[in-house]
Formats: sequence, structure tokens, C-alpha cells
Amino acid sequence: MVQAVLKATSSLDSHRHARMEVLKEKVEEEEAAEREEAAERAERGEKTKRPMEVRREETTMTQEMLRDLERKLSEIEVSVPEKLLAFTKDTIDTSKLPLSYQSNTLKEEHLLQVADNFSRQYSHLCPDRVPLFLHPLNECEVPKFVSTTIRPTLMPYPELYNWDTCAQFISDFLSMVPLPDPLKPPLYLYSSTTVLKYQKGNCFDFSTLLCSMLIGAGYDAYCVNGYGSQDLCHMDLTREVCPLTMKPKESVKEEEKAPPKKYAIKPPRDLTSRFEQEQEMKRQEAIKAEEENRRKQEEARLLEQENAKTDPLHGLRVHSWVLVLSGKREVPESFFIDPFTARSYSTQDDHFLGIESLWNHKNYWVNMQDCWNCCKDLVFDLGDPVRWEYLLLGTDKPFLSLTEEEDEGMNDDDDVENLGKEDEDKSFDMPPSWVEQIEISPEAFETRCPNGKKVIQYKRAKLEKWAPYLNNNGLVCRLTTYEDLELHSYKSMQPEMDRVMEFYEMARVDGLIKREETPKTMTEHYQGRPDFLSYRHVNFGPRMKKLALNSAESNPRPMVKITERFFRNPAKPADEDVAERVFLIAEERIQLRYHCRSDHITANKREFLRRTEVDSKGNKIIMTPDMCISFEVEPMEHTKKLLYQYEAMMKLKNEEKLSRHQAWESELEVLEILKLREEEEEAHTLTISIYDTKRNEKSKEYREAMERVLHEEHLRQVEAQLDYLAPFLAQLPPGEKLTRWQAVRLKDECLNDFKQRLIDKANLIQARFEKETQELQKKQQWYQENQVTLTPEDEDLYLSYCSQAMFRIRILEQRLSRHKELAPLKYLALEEKLYKDPRLVELLKVFV
Repeated sequence: MVQAVLKATSSLDSHRHARMEVLKEKVEEEEAAEREEAAERAERGEKTKRPMEVRREETTMTQEMLRDLERKLSEIEVSVPEKLLAFTKDTIDTSKLPLSYQSNTLKEEHLLQVADNFSRQYSHLCPDRVPLFLHPLNECEVPKFVSTTIRPTLMPYPELYNWDTCAQFISDFLSMVPLPDPLKPPLYLYSSTTVLKYQKGNCFDFSTLLCSMLIGAGYDAYCVNGYGSQDLCHMDLTREVCPLTMKPKESVKEEEKAPPKKYAIKPPRDLTSRFEQEQEMKRQEAIKAEEENRRKQEEARLLEQENAKTDPLHGLRVHSWVLVLSGKREVPESFFIDPFTARSYSTQDDHFLGIESLWNHKNYWVNMQDCWNCCKDLVFDLGDPVRWEYLLLGTDKPFLSLTEEEDEGMNDDDDVENLGKEDEDKSFDMPPSWVEQIEISPEAFETRCPNGKKVIQYKRAKLEKWAPYLNNNGLVCRLTTYEDLELHSYKSMQPEMDRVMEFYEMARVDGLIKREETPKTMTEHYQGRPDFLSYRHVNFGPRMKKLALNSAESNPRPMVKITERFFRNPAKPADEDVAERVFLIAEERIQLRYHCRSDHITANKREFLRRTEVDSKGNKIIMTPDMCISFEVEPMEHTKKLLYQYEAMMKLKNEEKLSRHQAWESELEVLEILKLREEEEEAHTLTISIYDTKRNEKSKEYREAMERVLHEEHLRQVEAQLDYLAPFLAQLPPGEKLTRWQAVRLKDECLNDFKQRLIDKANLIQARFEKETQELQKKQQWYQENQVTLTPEDEDLYLSYCSQAMFRIRILEQRLSRHKELAPLKYLALEEKLYKDPRLVELLKVFV
């Protein structure tokens, strides 16, 4: 085994040496071309610098840039709170872990040697690159190669067979923990079994688990070690739109126009004013433009604030994600999966800023391409050794074919001549994974979220998820959308708060379709009423005394203003049909605005000064002309008479009382609805399937009863098979024939032993009975001493304890009574069995 690994290592070194020779020849050719170009420039009289001077200057500039970069990075300090750190090895019980977690096999040790050799060569050839992430420590502080940490597993749940549902499960099941150092990969990489047990991990833990499940499901998946944006590393989705709020594009079907009939009747002329339609359209467009402009200004302001807080570590934050290559499972195009959010991204997305390396369960590849343009120009052809440097030869990726010149150059070297043949014999395969089989119990799969709940913040939205049956009302998912980016919201079931209620107008007698409520106003919208009421808006004033909010019935809020609007009543003339009615209660005024006639451009208006019917001395107030101010497009004689105005004002006073009463009834209805909603929230009865034996009480009781019957039957069978004379026969010499005296002694000893066991059982029941009685007496004494200071919750707990204690005491009392009744019968039954036992029946005949 050791020789095979050493041969494989030497084969890798020789193969890389041959490739370096090819690259060296290319560099020499480029230098020769540069010398020729410099000579041509010299002949033309152009001044140029020698290659060595240019390289020296470039080297000096590079060193200065590196020193400046190191100086700036040293000024940046990052401190991670202890509460954000992932679980440490001290919190993990390593004593129960398998042996593969606590040590390395011989093949794994050789793989670590190959990885160290590869790392040294890489650091020598690429001194400006960061160290490779090859063999971090596991939970037992044992170095493990990253590829062996991946355990391909096909889960038994159909939902985890596709990449999207599988990634969503991992995103929901685990809690994100940031890296201890955002600029470096973690020192520890735990097994997927430990991550699933504690339900938390960093981005590398997420990626390893997701990659293991995707490979098991047949995908060509890889773990990636690279650099990501701040939002990606912190699982910040506040700039992303929630997928649930995106409406699918609906295909608009063009209606087929019926061919015009030759003798069809022409439609009537449209007599509506185009000018009014255009003005209305302009008004609506202006309102929309103003709202859009205000929204854009707000977004621009917030975006400016976010941009002002630039990330000082942009491009340096280490992140891990999953790469899925096209080909397997009918994947048409390669894409990235962020394991934190379960969202898929294009390989050219701006969130992914660079890649250092990637790996699967078979091999490890180092990215040799430039990431100056993030990942947009990367080519994911892992068989190309110029773009991707691989660790082991034993890979299923095809190698890039060499040109004829390179092939001839390689043939000149005797050691490389038969490299392909040697690779077949000296390739080093990846050891099997040291991680145990990944298993997810049905209970954990159903619960999903840690502690059964998970909250995700999106742009103008918040998504909440719960485990099934966690909430009494059966709620498993809730999406809350907001109008602003700050997510301002306040929800309460208390009255006189901001809320909107919508109703079915056909199910109500009053035709109410919507009620909007704020602490100071209440607006109601109607439709289909016989009085043509369409709108009522009530303004409330402050209460004189600070009473409870639920005292609307005993102390309603004072109404200051009531505004009512009406649909057009075709049975009345337009100039006599009220369009809007305003009751200014505090000012004792009533304002009326009538509908506008079709041949008029303005409407009639009238205002009444409502006064009391008597003054302070008890004298009756007479209607005067100054109590009614009116504007009429076509004045009429009867409307100017005081009698007409007086009757109209009296009618409006009655209608004002009715409107105030209806508004008060609306307040009471709101209280009743809120009270009913609270009762509905508390009184939920979920329907549980009969196949859910863990939650269905009837099914659970039936199963427990069947198990109890089977257990009792088993005990009876075991008791029937027991030999009650075996312990006593074992005291006699083996093979010796029993005498009559020995048979009598065996019978007596067996009966005495059974008698003593019956007495011991009775004493045990009696001791338990006395213990329960003493504990109950102590609890009652404690209650008598602390009865005055106990809370209602403590009294409920005390009553519950007493009820359970009395139940246990009654059970023990019944068991003792039953035992006393059955003990003599059991004793006589055993005595009869002994007399009939075939081994003693002949010897005990004299005593029968």
C-alpha cells in the first residue's frame, strides 16, 4: 500500500514536472519574441527599456501595492461576538463518535501527505495566492481531507430528490452561523451528521451537506471555496424580492372579434364628454406619477444610505457555495446554489466575486483563471489542466488534449514518454468518506425549522414558517408585505387601532363592503343600499377621561364630524338629490352638496346653522334667513321660504341622530368582531389523520391498548413456561432420585417462598401508598401556610397535583385490596399444581 501511494505521488510529481517544462518553453518563446520586437524598435530609433528593467520596475510596483494592501488590511479589525460562533468541540460529545471520526486510516494519512506535497508545490509556483483549504480539523480535532467529508447519500424522501426542494430543506433545517474570521476559511469542518444533530453551521457546513445530498440524488455537484458579497455571506435578503410576491406572467389571449354583420344595428352614439374623460385620465396619471416619484425618491434615499455604508471587505469575504454542472439529471446549464438561501444564481452573477478551489467526493481542483471580472469569465471545464489544476490523477473528467508540438516535446523525455501508461497503474484513488451514513428522522424532516420556526426578511416582505401542528390554529406559513422598506408595522387585536375589514355585501343587510379604522377616524364603504348611501367617514375627538379602550359602549368616543356620500337616485331630480352630507357636530353646522345635472357644470350647495330649539331662558327659537346659506344654479321660489328650510333642517337633525347612532353601532360591531376573533384564535381543533398515530389520540389509545394486551399475553406465556421447581431442584445433587422426604421439603420450600413473595409485594404496595400519602399531606400543609400569597397559576398547579396524587393513592389502594383478595387463591392454586406435578405426584399421594 505504501509503495503504491509513493509511486502515485512520484507519478503526480513527474506529470506536473512535464507540464511545467511545456509552460517553461512557452515562456522562453515569449521572451524571444520580446527581444526580437525590442531589436526592431531599436533599428527604428525608438527608445525602449530592456526586459529585465521592465520586470524590475513591475516587481517594485507590485511589492509597493502589496505593502499598501497589507497596511490597509491591517487597519481593518473584525470581532465576532461569542454568541455568533458555531458550536465548539467542547459542546460535542466525542466519546460516542465512531472510530473513523477519531483517527485516520493508512490511506487517509497517505492522502494527507499527497495534499501537503501538492500545497507546497502550489505555494512555490503561486506565492501570491492564499493557502489552499485542504484538510481542516473535524470535531475530534483530526485533520480530514475535504473531499472525504462529503458523503453522497440518497435520502428516502421524494421531496429531497430535486435540487430546489433539497436546498430549501437544508436552508430551513439549519441555522446560519457566520465564519469566525470572514477573511479566512474555517479551521474546523464538521461532519454532516454532527451538523444535522445540532442544526447549525457555517457556509462550508451547509455546502458540504447540500453537496452530499445532491451527489446522492445524481447531480454533478461540487463544493466551492471562494469570495462572495456581504449580503451573500450574511444571508441578507432585504434587497431581494420575495419569490412568493412575484406573480407569474399570464398569457394574454386575444379575443377573436366576430365579423361584422352586414345588416347589424348601429350602436348608439357615445354622448359622454371626451374632455372629462381626458381630464380624469390626466388626473389619475398625475396621481400615479406622483406616487411613483415619491416611491423612487424614497428608494433612492435608502439606496444612497446603503451605498454610503460601503463594505470595506468587498472582494475579501470568504464564502462557500455549491456548483452544479450541466449534463447529469438533464441540467441544461451550469449554475450556483447559495446554501444559506436555497436560491439559484447564474455563474455570472455579481454576488460571486471569485473562486479559489472546488471539490467533490472524488477529486480536488484549484482555479488557475483570473477572477478580475468576478466569475463571469470563468470556464468550468474541469478537464482543462491549464484552467483547473487537479490534485489526483484518478478523475472522471477528460484531460485536455495537447498540440502536436507539445506532444513531440514531451516525447523527447524518457521519463514522460510512458506517462499515460504509468498513470493507469499509479493513480491514487480518493479514500471512502469517513462520515457515517446521513440520516434524517421523519420527525426531524417534518419539523424542519430549528425549534419549529424560521423568519426570513425580504425587501418589503417578511416570510414566517412554522412546523406542522406547532401552532394551535394550524398556521404553517405567513407572508407579510409592507409598503416601505423599513417594514413599519404594528398589529394588534385591540380596538381603535389601524385596521381594515372587508365584508361580503350580499351577506349583510346594510350593504357594508369595507371598514377602515384608525385611532381617530372610521371610514365605511357601502353598496346596494335602498337609501343609496355609499360612504361614511367619522372623525372622533379625544375622550374626557382616560378609560379602558374596551369601554366604547359605556363611554364612546365623541364624534366631531360625519361625512356621508350617496349614489345618484334616479327617482329624484339631480338638484334635489344629495350627493354629500357633512355633519359638523362640534360647530353645529350641516353642509349639503347635491348631484350635478347633466346640463350643468356645477351643483347646488346648502349649509344650515343648527341651533337648539330653545334658548337659555326657555324661549322657542324662530327660524331666520341667516340660519340657511344656499347656492343654487337655478333658484326656485319654494326653496327660499323659511318653512321649507325649517322642515329640511328638522329632517337633517333627525338624520344626524340616526347617523351618530349607526356610527356608534359600528364601533360596537368592531368590538364584537375582535372578541370573536380572539375566541376563534383560542378555540381551534385541528383534524388529524388516523394514520398519524403520534398525534391522533384515539389511534394512539387503541395502539397502546393493543400493545398492552399483547404484552400481558406474552407475560402469561412466559409464566406458563417457567418451572417453579427449578430453583429448588438445583439445590439437590444432579441425577439423584427424589425421596418422599425430599419431595415434601421441596413442596414446603416452594410454598413458603411464594408466600413470602406475596407478603413482600403487599409491603411494597403499602410503602408506596404511605409515601404518596405523606407527600400529599406535605403539599396540603404547604398550601395552608402560603394560601394567601399564592397566584391563580400556583393554585391551579396545586389543584392539579392534588388530583393526580389522589388518583395514584386510589390506584394503590385498589391494587392492595385486590392483592389481598387474590393472594390466598394464588397460594392454593400453586399448592394444587405441586400436588399434580408429575415429578412429585407419586411421592405426595400419601399426603393428599
